[in-house]
Amino acid sequence: MEFFDLLIMVIGHLHTVSAVNHSLKHFVTGVSVNTNIPEFTAVGLLDHFPLAYFDSNTKTVVPRSEWINANVSDYWDKHNQLAVDARQYFKNKMPVLKKLFNQSMPTGAHVLQVILGCGLDDQTGVTGVFFQLGYDGEDFLLLNQTTWAWIALKPQAVSTKLKWDTDEVDNEFWKYYLTQECINFLKKFLDYGRSSLMRTAVPPSVSLLQKTPSSPVTCHATGFYPNRVNVTWKKDGQERHEDVEIRETLPNDDGTFQKSVHLTVKPEEWKNHKYQCVVQVSGIQEDFIKDLTEDEIQTNRDQTPTGLIIGVVVSLILATAAAVIGVVIWKKKTSEGASNYSAPEAQGLSES
Repeated sequence: MEFFDLLIMVIGHLHTVSAVNHSLKHFVTGVSVNTNIPEFTAVGLLDHFPLAYFDSNTKTVVPRSEWINANVSDYWDKHNQLAVDARQYFKNKMPVLKKLFNQSMPTGAHVLQVILGCGLDDQTGVTGVFFQLGYDGEDFLLLNQTTWAWIALKPQAVSTKLKWDTDEVDNEFWKYYLTQECINFLKKFLDYGRSSLMRTAVPPSVSLLQKTPSSPVTCHATGFYPNRVNVTWKKDGQERHEDVEIRETLPNDDGTFQKSVHLTVKPEEWKNHKYQCVVQVSGIQEDFIKDLTEDEIQTNRDQTPTGLIIGVVVSLILATAAAVIGVVIWKKKTSEGASNYSAPEAQGLSES
């Protein structure tokens, strides 16, 4: 089976092995109660490029890259049912987890997440796999890629580990899928997307945004590539760390990236000093600088920059769960994994 295109959230929190330089990642998130995000959301990525998206509202796997859609146009129909099945699995699994954690009271949202995938060094041929589950922002289960046994990362996970360890059919399926099919797909997608992955560095568009005169000033950089970027605020030439909030780097739909850094400062303060936002992108020697002046600030009365709109869907996919629910999965990095991949299939994960 080829459960390729699903999963969501928490880019940057995955453990990867230095021996691999490309990865096929999938992230899946299920939420126990209605929120302003779908109850089931999934996203797939090749390295940092969004490939596909699915949620319980749209009920359709949607390609996120022109080149992937052109080369595997028949892929999405085949995997729609798999996505629907995975959603049902998450829905069935949530009450089991709530019981294990003694969460009988129907208060608050509970979150189940899966990270699954594979990695490859396309020069040496070295490969690796990754498969981990988290619940309510904490590690839950991890697959040891050497022994192919499950590691319980919480006492409540022991019963699930023991049951899954004895499920030879599912274990053989996942071993084949991660070491064979995932790697084969990764190689194909690397070949299809070579031109996009090998693109040269692209400079950012930088804007200073502010809702009201008393709101924080946001330095928003968008449209840059690669995703290795440093955005800082400086006061009179010195880097400022106080009253500065750095947000995650997020992908745009066109394969570029965006990043915002907020500065809380009173108008009389920045008017009497020289405040600057400095953006540095890997591969580009030039620094991109915006001076904090009244002329440079765009407010909500101005036209919203296109960069803020580009990638809204992908940004929601990758960040909303953390922003809304306050969950950061897999805070401690494990020593077992090697890359990342797709969401579990409904038939691949049994109850308990």
